[in-house]
Amino acid sequence: MSCNCNSGKKEQQSRRSFLSKLIYSIMGIVTVILAIPFITAMLEPFLRQKKPVWRRVAEANDFKIGETKKVTFKNSTLYKWSSDISKTAAYVRRDNDNEFIAFSVNCSHLGCPVRWEDKPQLFCCPCHGGAFYRDGSRAAGPPNRGLYKYPIRIKNGSVELETQAIPITNITV
Repeated sequence: MSCNCNSGKKEQQSRRSFLSKLIYSIMGIVTVILAIPFITAMLEPFLRQKKPVWRRVAEANDFKIGETKKVTFKNSTLYKWSSDISKTAAYVRRDNDNEFIAFSVNCSHLGCPVRWEDKPQLFCCPCHGGAFYRDGSRAAGPPNRGLYKYPIRIKNGSVELETQAIPITNITV
């Protein structure tokens, strides 16, 4: 009788080869499944349709001439799952009977919320010492540009802002 030892090695090699391919395939599938959320999160800002939306924020009669008030409204970058967190704010000032101006509450440096100081007539960022003049231009600190201005209109006696994603550009630290 002759012993065929090679057939056992071939069988063992093909089993090992099959199991290796199976394990690598499963690892590849798991990697793809785990990578999908990361890839979509990175591509979402580029693929999302950015449509500006006009939001009513107040009645025109609610503002005195020269007064700067903080108003809140729903953000235009709403997700279906967002509710109360979908609110954002802006500062609106009435310069004369028919002229309004609106500024983002986000500092142009790193996006920290600014506050309006009435006595010195400045917007101040508490995080990094940024300051902005009454017209939104840069006064001091690390920001290298002024506050973002919203397009604003009066429609049927209501003050409306054209909302969109706020660009925080020229970030410096």
